[in-house]
Amino acid sequence: MITCTLRYVIDPKQIEAFEDYARVWIALVNRMGGTHHGYFLPDEGANNIAFAMFSFPSLAAYEDYRRRMKEDPDCQRAFKLAADTDCIVSYERSFTRPVLEGSLAPIS
Repeated sequence: MITCTLRYVIDPKQIEAFEDYARVWIALVNRMGGTHHGYFLPDEGANNIAFAMFSFPSLAAYEDYRRRMKEDPDCQRAFKLAADTDCIVSYERSFTRPVLEGSLAPIS
């Protein structure tokens, strides 16, 4: 499994638009074979930082999702929503793998 973590810098005046964008992407990622773990919006502290995490079974599955989303009309509408509202200032993408409860590491 591979998990994509996105760190967004958002326009705090457009947080409602960003939340609309987030809700759309949760459904899209799930429909396209991933597991979306949610968006995490500012509450206390910085008012312009948000996060999202979603997983795919493999890097190949993620790459296939990236290829398909470029042609998917629903994905294109989501991109347009962000562009029209300027709710996203910038973002960073990183990939991680989970360490899950119950997975034992050898103890030396």
